[in-house]
Amino acid sequence: MDKTQIDWALYRSFLAVLREGSLSAAARSLGMTQPSIGRHIDTLEATLGIALFTRAQDGLRPTRIAFELRGPAEAMAAAAQQVLRIASGTAEDERGTVRITASNFVGAEALPSMLTKYRQSNPYVDIELMLSNRNADLLKREADIAVRMMRPTQQALIAKHIGKTYIGLFAHRRYVEVHGVPTNIAELKQHAAIGYDQDPDALRTMRMAKQWEQVIRREDFSFRCDNEWAQLSALRAGYGIGGCQVGIARRDPDLIPILPHELLFDLDMWLVTHDGLRRNARVMSLFDFLAGELKDYIA
Repeated sequence: MDKTQIDWALYRSFLAVLREGSLSAAARSLGMTQPSIGRHIDTLEATLGIALFTRAQDGLRPTRIAFELRGPAEAMAAAAQQVLRIASGTAEDERGTVRITASNFVGAEALPSMLTKYRQSNPYVDIELMLSNRNADLLKREADIAVRMMRPTQQALIAKHIGKTYIGLFAHRRYVEVHGVPTNIAELKQHAAIGYDQDPDALRTMRMAKQWEQVIRREDFSFRCDNEWAQLSALRAGYGIGGCQVGIARRDPDLIPILPHELLFDLDMWLVTHDGLRRNARVMSLFDFLAGELKDYIA
């Protein structure tokens, strides 16, 4: 057999044995017989001209070269799954599930109304929404579509730049009625501030805006919490002055902007999907829809 045209089934059996540790366990995981798995391993070793396993009383022990082959073989397995997923998406057309990942704030406050609008025209598409401030790995298929606040650097991704989303300081009308509105940064420091507690990434990101450096130290916050929903709830409750995306704050007429010309922080917004889903009708339909809705949201 030509080494450049080795049957994928042989690599699949190789991975199963590598994961399970024995021919019998690998056979059970793949729904095959033990002799068939054994023949696959023998054929693969003979074709490659190398030993992949040594036989021992407690099962098969991978050789050094077997461990080196595991990464490329795993990549082949992922590619095979991707082929099936794309084919399934084409067959199902507009029906099926799309998994979206976004930050806690965007996912909870901005996306639900957009997805409700999409659902009205696409009743056969189910949505899975994963909220996390950690960027999901689209290459590992943790999600189909991601809303991100930084430019993707991985290859094999389709990335659409939505624009800049702005974050400003706001206070609820109830707070303003009691404590007034600060007219400069010095006065701002005399007010109750809502911010992060122990999240170094959030504080570091905010410090990238030089005009915020004077007001984002942890000790300046009188309400500290790393959960953005809780921060927003405290802001809406009238606890004090806190940061909020302008697109969300403008929906609530009771949220008053504070020093909007002095303190306005921006983040780039990107919509991302895997290049392998380019022909998946339901994923690209939702991708294009969200691109338009998000542009309106940050306008």
